[in-house]
Amino acid sequence: MTDQAAKAARFRALHERPEPFLLPNPWDAGTARLLAGLGFEALATTSLGVANLAGRTRVGRQEILDNCRTLSEATPLPVNADLENGFADDPVDAAKMIEAACASGVVGASIEDYTGDRRTPIYDFGLAVDRVRAAVEVARSLPLPFVLTARAENLLHGVNDLDDTIGRLQAFEEAGADVLYAPGLRTLADMRTVVSSVGKPVNVVMGFADPSITLEQLAEVGVRRVSIGGALSRIALKSFMDAARQMRGGRFGFVAELPPISELHEAFTRDE
Repeated sequence: MTDQAAKAARFRALHERPEPFLLPNPWDAGTARLLAGLGFEALATTSLGVANLAGRTRVGRQEILDNCRTLSEATPLPVNADLENGFADDPVDAAKMIEAACASGVVGASIEDYTGDRRTPIYDFGLAVDRVRAAVEVARSLPLPFVLTARAENLLHGVNDLDDTIGRLQAFEEAGADVLYAPGLRTLADMRTVVSSVGKPVNVVMGFADPSITLEQLAEVGVRRVSIGGALSRIALKSFMDAARQMRGGRFGFVAELPPISELHEAFTRDE
């Protein structure tokens, strides 16, 4: 079994446990190594984090794939990829992104029903299902147990219709998706409703949820995977801006909170 296939098997097994696992989202090799050093079992890319890293609001297909390779090579952990909408509307063209991501080293990926057009943000139901079906077909053709996640993006883009969101997730499950994901769920009640409406593992992203919710509560409602999206990137940039504003004002109190350089060096060299 190749290293990537072994990672894929480990990643799939994490979804089969009765308790949820945490899936943090680094954006470069350094943050991936720091998270691995903290004992996380898997990692996920974040397209927002990649855009923040580039200093833009969006990044392109190749930048996403390059980041997939960077994170996959940074640690021994399995990596799941945020592939947005596959950078194509057509189901077959979008599904090609799954194969390209696998070639970049990841062992799982998500495909979403957000069009990228704010005027008509969500693909029509039939096209959204066809896109998932095409992505599943490609995922099943790969030489490893690739995990395909299907995302229903309604709640992030002004379509506050939980029934439609659940209907999409159910159709994505029927189309063969391994994991189901509706970013924007905020309450435990809504999370419980989604989990009880489908038969596949559900990912919840806490970057948009009630921050008082605990991992134990997520486990109680049946969530299997917990990610954070671009939240770690955003909080890192907030810390950077807060310190920079202090410096611009002629104050340097933030220096008292710096971690020892040796602590970072230890994290970065642990697996070398």
